[in-house]
Amino acid sequence: MAKTMKDPLLALMEIPAGYLNIMGYIDESEVNGLGCRAVVWVQGCHRECPGCFNPNSWSFAINQLISVDALAEKILSNSANKGVTFSGGEPFWQAPALAKLAKKVKAAGLDVMSFTGFTLERLQSEYAPAGSQELLNELDILIDGPFVESLAVHSPDCPVASSNQRVHIFNPAFQDKITWASDQIEVHILKDGSRIVTGYRGWLEES
Repeated sequence: MAKTMKDPLLALMEIPAGYLNIMGYIDESEVNGLGCRAVVWVQGCHRECPGCFNPNSWSFAINQLISVDALAEKILSNSANKGVTFSGGEPFWQAPALAKLAKKVKAAGLDVMSFTGFTLERLQSEYAPAGSQELLNELDILIDGPFVESLAVHSPDCPVASSNQRVHIFNPAFQDKITWASDQIEVHILKDGSRIVTGYRGWLEES
């Protein structure tokens, strides 16, 4: 079981300015959003939802530090990536750095979407994590709400993992393009022979 840090604010202060603390990254995913895209899993989530598919992402301890500039370069170096998805963990705990990353990749023509355990209303309120509105301003699509195991959805054509979650389309160009489903998986075999399994409700497993 993953160990969590109960005070995320103190942990977040350990991340250097201009850096992200991430759990993982892949290129060319087709099950974590629209089309072919890069996926960034951030490290740290305070919710500990029962049935969570990424418990290793709960801890706010430093895992992999990477600069926004280096990550943007990595994403853009693969021409197959047409967009970027932020997952986790909870992306909005690192909203300021993700907003900067989103600006860089959007300037190159990529779209950006994010998952969050917060509701959109909370992210637009005075109680939102720092930088939330800046990140919201850069998103084309947001899927909000915590995963609720009793409301889990198992459908070949539903983009959310539990029925309380909502899809918010901020860019009208994507209004009729929500075609991925949360019940799909894909396996990435890396150059060193290791494998990453992802896609099933945002699940990330390395082996």
